[in-house]
Amino acid sequence: MKKTTLRQRFSYWFDNQMSKGMRSLVKLLVFFTLTVGIVVALLLFFLKLTNEDTFGGVLWKSLYTVLRSSFPGFHDGNGLYLFLMTFSAICGMLVTSVLIGIVSTAIREKINNLRRGNSRVLEEGHTVVLGFYPGEYTLLKQLVLAAAEQPACIVVADSMSRDKMEEYINNNVKHPKNVRIICRTADIFDPATLEKCSISTCKSVIISPTSDERTTKALLAVSAIIGEKDGGNANVGAIISKEDYRFPPSMAERHNVTTLQTDDTLARIIAHSCTQPGLSETFKEVFNFEGSEMYCIDLPGAEGKSFAELTMSVDGGVPLGYSRGGEIKMAPGPDAVFEEGDKLLVFAEENDTSKLVPAPELPAQETESDVRPEVKEPGRVVIIGCNETVGTILRELPEDVREVLIAGRCDKDAVRGSVADRELEISFFDGDYTKNSTLLKLAKMAAHIVVLSDHSMDEEKADTQSIFLLLNLRDFKVRYGLKYNITVEMRREHNQRLVVSDDNTDYVVSSNMAALFLAQLAESPELTGAFREILSNEGSEFYLKQAASLGCAGERSVAQIRKTALSQGYIVLGYMRNRSFKCTFNPPLEQVIELDGEDSIIVLGEK
Repeated sequence: MKKTTLRQRFSYWFDNQMSKGMRSLVKLLVFFTLTVGIVVALLLFFLKLTNEDTFGGVLWKSLYTVLRSSFPGFHDGNGLYLFLMTFSAICGMLVTSVLIGIVSTAIREKINNLRRGNSRVLEEGHTVVLGFYPGEYTLLKQLVLAAAEQPACIVVADSMSRDKMEEYINNNVKHPKNVRIICRTADIFDPATLEKCSISTCKSVIISPTSDERTTKALLAVSAIIGEKDGGNANVGAIISKEDYRFPPSMAERHNVTTLQTDDTLARIIAHSCTQPGLSETFKEVFNFEGSEMYCIDLPGAEGKSFAELTMSVDGGVPLGYSRGGEIKMAPGPDAVFEEGDKLLVFAEENDTSKLVPAPELPAQETESDVRPEVKEPGRVVIIGCNETVGTILRELPEDVREVLIAGRCDKDAVRGSVADRELEISFFDGDYTKNSTLLKLAKMAAHIVVLSDHSMDEEKADTQSIFLLLNLRDFKVRYGLKYNITVEMRREHNQRLVVSDDNTDYVVSSNMAALFLAQLAESPELTGAFREILSNEGSEFYLKQAASLGCAGERSVAQIRKTALSQGYIVLGYMRNRSFKCTFNPPLEQVIELDGEDSIIVLGEK
């Protein structure tokens, strides 16, 4: 074996020292400076090349020359003295140059670290959003609205550089001075880097809507932090699309994790929107922080009253149920009695706008009427595209839908089996619907068209395909005078904004709706049970019911409409005009409104 030379050992040692960073380099420079100064001082003193009598004076003069890099004058000494002092000055220049380089590099690295957002967040009671996607700003906007005039801090963490995130957010999200948005560059799947977001001291953690795989990994990273350290009272919220990625219940309870499943919810919105356009916009109105939201309130004087009595005597808000022992009971039924200690669940503009008023006297002959104006059947529904939610859509289609045509690859037997318990004629179209001639054939057969996103494709490609289908369907309506409404499923909010128009197309955008759900979950964790019931297959849900089908067409007071709807198991939140698709929520009890038979009443209830 070849023997290692002294030069190789020194080179190896020097490389190791250089790799240790700035502190090690500074130590080497100090050592080099002292060595040069001492060696030169010894030579000057023992060779008597200077007038200084003491070694200390010679040493100081030598070090002074090195530190200041000051060259000697021609008459300061003999040739050897000039050589030694010039050598010291040159060494000093070398040391100074290297030191300046080290300091400037350190400052530059610090600035870059600050720009990348690598410093730790020193906040308490803040909201952490994991994941950022340019063009998707609904979640941040809702969190800003939720803060109202209260001081709030939102920390956004993603692998993107801090300055880029801040540029996107500042250009697209307006926030008042009381709301601070802090960006940090971090691997949201790595617990070690997530600690810079101070998750253990935050109020809530939100996993920004993304794929189920990414969401699950981010949830595990957050759970690891909460499990190892004191996670405080942080609530963790996330959206998943498939049941396969449901977080284990015991682990979720231990780490305050709440996951909401959205695919079935969005499928139900699509099913009802296709024959009653506007349901997706209604969901946005209900779940955003503009206008009315859900609150659990203490309402003096409500004890001992039945839910029917409260429905007819609460103004400034709509009773939806109650909270008893921390558990939410929605739409409990007319005879349910409000007990002492219960909190009333209301849908109102603020948590203090609901009040008890004397129940108005209603004309019995109008409220008890069973007359139902004739309601037209909706006609054929054409579903273009197919994904795993098509079975849910078919099951949730209104009862008056009799005929459905599906264009797209799917398991025909499984699709028919999903609606075996209802009378629904299902046929299949095997042509290539991306071709204009084929798409036109489908359009001419439709009264209502649903464009489903291809979940097997990349989100951007799937949205692009949906956009081109929509543009052609709009063109057919104009060129051929066809009459049908369109409901389009899209995956990303920024893509939906490219095709907004005034033709009343109903958009169901998964990232947008998920962001609304998550914002409500973060700001009102006590209402988790209510949100979960609304977004699940069981219990109460939001619907648009034609005024004619509820027997509420014509001129009636809001109190009359509430009573008529409640007798059929529905709670009235507001109404939507059929022609303008404009929603009105929480109208006063005594207000008299005139509803066309095709106007919609926004209700909460079981199907």
